[in-house]
Amino acid sequence: MKYDSVIINGKIVMPDKVFEGELAIKNGKVAAIGKKFSTETEQVIDAEGQFILPGMVDAHVHINEPGRSDWEDYHTGSQALAAGGTTSMVVMPLNALPARTTASEFNRHRAIAEGKSYIDFALYGGLVPGNLDEIPKLAAAGAAGYKAFMATTGTDIPGDFKNVDDYELYRGMQAIQKTGLRLSLHAENPVLTDRFAEEKIANHRTKIQDYIDSRPPMVEVEAVLRALYFAKMTGCKLHFVHLSTGEAVEKVQEAQAQGQDVTCETCVHYLTLDTDDFQNIGPLAKCSPVLRTKDVQAQLWKKVQEGALNAVTSDHSPAPASMKANPNDNIFDVWGGISGAQNNVDLFYDVAVKSKRLTILQFVQLIAAGPADLFGLKSKGSLEVGKDADIIFLDPNQNYTLSNDDLYYKNKFSAYEGFEIHDRITRTILRGKTIFTLKNGFTTEADGKFLLNQKVKGETAHANNTDTKQTIHN
Repeated sequence: MKYDSVIINGKIVMPDKVFEGELAIKNGKVAAIGKKFSTETEQVIDAEGQFILPGMVDAHVHINEPGRSDWEDYHTGSQALAAGGTTSMVVMPLNALPARTTASEFNRHRAIAEGKSYIDFALYGGLVPGNLDEIPKLAAAGAAGYKAFMATTGTDIPGDFKNVDDYELYRGMQAIQKTGLRLSLHAENPVLTDRFAEEKIANHRTKIQDYIDSRPPMVEVEAVLRALYFAKMTGCKLHFVHLSTGEAVEKVQEAQAQGQDVTCETCVHYLTLDTDDFQNIGPLAKCSPVLRTKDVQAQLWKKVQEGALNAVTSDHSPAPASMKANPNDNIFDVWGGISGAQNNVDLFYDVAVKSKRLTILQFVQLIAAGPADLFGLKSKGSLEVGKDADIIFLDPNQNYTLSNDDLYYKNKFSAYEGFEIHDRITRTILRGKTIFTLKNGFTTEADGKFLLNQKVKGETAHANNTDTKQTIHN
């Protein structure tokens, strides 16, 4: 038989069109896209009229192993992602403990993930106070990029991730520029957010609206502008994570127009939830940057529709239920992070494509091709001959109401519980092998592979793909 398997009766979402035909898989790769391959294989997979999409590349995931595995580990986190249609993740260097800010920790984290992840993965290194000597070592270990916080983060626990001040950020950019990698930033002004919060707490104003007011849009916009200027002075490639305002995205566009190498992303929750939802959902919807008003969200959507953003991600940031509780009615004491990775694809499809805000081609660009390109994952991100057969089936006609029984997280709760979602992921294929079906769950062992950023690693990336031009067989 010529092919290992052939997918039939599906609507194949390619980079430039939706093609109703068949997709053939050989040795874990997309081997052909066209018509009438089913006679050349013993394994036929019937997509039954569903969309056949490239698996999502979630470029912003927090897995808390090692050190805080009770929050989320590689087994549960990767299963949740796979069940939701994600086949590759780029894992942040926090909130594991110790954080991934040294080459030795990088190698330890990689070894853990290689034994437990159900999907392929790349790993960030971290920029924190005092680790400049580790920056080139992290690059040599295979870091996809670096992450730093301009906003206050971390605890007093040894090894926890800490934010950088302006001096440390500037020196870090100088060091990172030499590696050729990109620095990803959580951009919020820490002096303003911390002082605003102190004022609220001192005046016993600790409700959800008080938290919203303590992190206004200007704290994001100001930090973006400051970081852009530092990057201009150092030549550091920059990426802004989870931007929540259209104004911040506009500042990125202005820098791009002046020749800076800068990119940005937003998250599903900033395009789905607003401040009214935060009030209704409660602490499960606390995050930073904070959820925005409908007007600010509309400005962000406009930028998404213009094609101004490179990726839409989850910023999956889990924690035990006790850390999301609010017994003292003080929202400032609640852990800030939304568990959302399992609903990256179906919820975003619902609010983007079903609502007619985006075409399905724009949708796939944001969840797969864009993030794959950002981090040099050349074998990922699109359904093209020669690329990895990372494939998901999406049924656009299947409705369901999300309950915690659906969730694979270590801590089975989500800000989206109770949401009616009007499509569903029914199958996930990783490198040609089905790893999840809605009917049977997971029937394979973990087989996630470590991914290198091929944009900067060149020949050392030992690429597991060949860059082959797309061919269509009719």
